Amino acid sequence: MAGGKEAHGWAARDVSGHLSPYHFSRRVQRDDDVTIKVLFCGLCHTDLHVIKNEFGNAKYPVVPGHEIVGVVTDVGSGVTSFKPGDTVGVGYFVDSCRSCDSCSKGYESYCPQLVETSNGVSLDDDDGGATTKGGFSDALVVHQRYVVRVPASLPPAGAAPLLCAGVTVFSPMVQYGLNAPGKHLGVVGLGGLGHLAVRFGKAFGMKVTVISTSLGKRDEALGRLGADAFLVSRDPEQMRAAAGTLDGVIDTVSADHPVVPLLDLLKPMGQMVVVGLPTKPLQVPAFSLVAGGKRVAGSAGGGVGECQAMLDFAGEHGITADVEVVGMDYVNTAIQRLERNDVRYRFVVDVAGSKIGG
Repeated sequence: MAGGKEAHGWAARDVSGHLSPYHFSRRVQRDDDVTIKVLFCGLCHTDLHVIKNEFGNAKYPVVPGHEIVGVVTDVGSGVTSFKPGDTVGVGYFVDSCRSCDSCSKGYESYCPQLVETSNGVSLDDDDGGATTKGGFSDALVVHQRYVVRVPASLPPAGAAPLLCAGVTVFSPMVQYGLNAPGKHLGVVGLGGLGHLAVRFGKAFGMKVTVISTSLGKRDEALGRLGADAFLVSRDPEQMRAAAGTLDGVIDTVSADHPVVPLLDLLKPMGQMVVVGLPTKPLQVPAFSLVAGGKRVAGSAGGGVGECQAMLDFAGEHGITADVEVVGMDYVNTAIQRLERNDVRYRFVVDVAGSKIGG
């Protein structure tokens, strides 16, 4: 938008997804806006889908990034919750209709007019339907309603993935009662989402079992992450022995995989929550649900209040993501590595420490 704050970032121009320097303008700061200097921004699988137009809605040039931690540099006259110098975060969305049932209940992530932080379309007539530009840039201007406070106890780089991956697992755990001390939680997949689900589960006081196709992740799960048990999902004997032992399952896997063996792990009336996005439809025979009164739900991120509650909880319990911090000049290599899952467990771009002006 003409007259706004000059910004420097990296953008994809086509379906190759290759990022290169890009200059643009942020909107003029309004009364309810917070202007943020971006410090760190996580790289999420969703970013890959968007920059390569795998969702079919890319509006090039695309500046990705929605796991943003930064410092407030300026606020509008109507901002009451933040001041310059505050460390803050911005997650998957930067606006919503603010009037629908979901928004009124604090579940903005389900608003039908949700405006994504990257590649979204502004609802504001003054912006003329401008496309939003994400956190792979040095500055951001956001309405105060969609900004959260990052606890001082959390290192900014490790906190960045919490803005997406963290709230994606935290929200359904709280929503579906999978946060009760003493309950037994199964976490399917040990990647960016899964390793955080393990940490939140243990902080809630739960017994946590990691379920993976790879025996190679066993030591990591039981040792450094502190899980209580480990199941190899491809081992029928292990799966049969664990049948009917779990109160809940949170499925973080986006690769195509069978669901019935996971439902078999649930106790009667158990709850499974799907947060991964496999490309093929889930195959769930009715008998697998009806016979044990079992339930399957989906969950997409969380509202602003849920995100703040997650960050506060993480700050109290010292929960951060395991990250590999890289410079912006490495981001295209990071994208290639992420495509083959060659990261433990999240890339985070050091935006403020990178030369991104081209």
